[in-house]
Order: sequence, then structure tokens, then C-alpha cells
Amino acid sequence: MSYRDVLSPAVARGSVRTLARDEELPQLRDHLLRLDPESRHDRFHGFMHDSFIERYAAKCASDGTIVIAYLENGEVRGAAELHPPDQSSGSEPEIAFSVERRLRRRGVGTALFCKLIDEARAKGYRSLRVTTGAQNEAMRALANKFGAHLRFRHGESTGSIDLSEIAPAEPERSAMATPFAPLGAVADFNRAYWRFVLALYGWRTAA
Repeated sequence: MSYRDVLSPAVARGSVRTLARDEELPQLRDHLLRLDPESRHDRFHGFMHDSFIERYAAKCASDGTIVIAYLENGEVRGAAELHPPDQSSGSEPEIAFSVERRLRRRGVGTALFCKLIDEARAKGYRSLRVTTGAQNEAMRALANKFGAHLRFRHGESTGSIDLSEIAPAEPERSAMATPFAPLGAVADFNRAYWRFVLALYGWRTAA
């Protein structure tokens, strides 16, 4: 999918780009802390205390997670996280999304997804894993839009996106920060998050 399918410079209010690791990744924490209770529930599959979110954001800054952000006036208002695969055989990189309430249903999620796919290809990834709550219809619809084949099990939907089946974004759009018209948004949690939860509390998961 091309950025042209979802972006409209004529009504641009923000930009989509990858955050610089050292100086900008703390903005992910600030964005996650601003999420309203419903959005926080969707993103983390339940309410999480501020201190947990601060630790989660710090972990993302140190474990190789790539964060693509939608920014307005220099502040992160939506984010797509590309988590590196773990060390187990056949593990896939995993993705998660969060968008602040006032930007929902305005295309933010789709724009973030387009940029995330570019980043995943640049890293040499061939597929992405999606995990979302069964009640999160917006995320499931977005994942399906990008070719995910989701399966329902134990209260969640899981699936993979084959990057070879998605057309590359147009070069002139993917090479720069992307302004766009606000059109829609999603929030998500993933297995990488749950592995992080267990690690925080000293529990181990099987590889």
C-alpha cells in the first residue's frame, strides 16, 4: 500500500517518522501515559499503573524496538512499535499500536502501519506477528487490511503479515517524514508486551 492511499498533504497537521533512539524515545513514555483508560486498556489488555508504563517505555528504548510516531507540534500522539524477534527458532518481530483518543478513526493507524512496513523491510524482516484482544475490532480490521490472517484463541487474535505480499511504498513518500490528513486510528497489545510483563516480575517464559 502506498502512502498516497492514506495521506493528504493538503490538510496535513502532523508528520509520521521514526524516532531517534537516544533523544526522542522518552516521548513514547509521555504518549503512553496520556492514553485515556479505554485506550490504555486496549493497548495493554488491561489497566496498567503509570510506573509500569514508564518501565515498559524504558525497555523499548534499550532492547532494539523501533518506534514510528505520528507527531503534532513536536509531541508524539500515536505510535507503532516494531519489536525485534526473540531468540527462539522461527520467532517473528512483533508490532503494537497506540493512538490518542481525539485522533481515532482519522487514518493515523494506517499511516503508521505503512511506515512500519518500510522499517521492517529495511531490517530484512519477511513477516510480522500481530496479536490483539478479541474485542479490538479496529486493530483486527487494520491487520486484515494489510493481509494478516488472524486466528482466535484464548481470548485473543493472532496472525502473521507476509511482507512479500504488500507492495512497497512509493520512494518519494517513504524517504521522508510524512505529513497526512487525520483519517483513523487503532490501539493494540502483543505477545512482546506479555513477555516484558513476565520479565518485569521475574517470571520466565518458554522459548
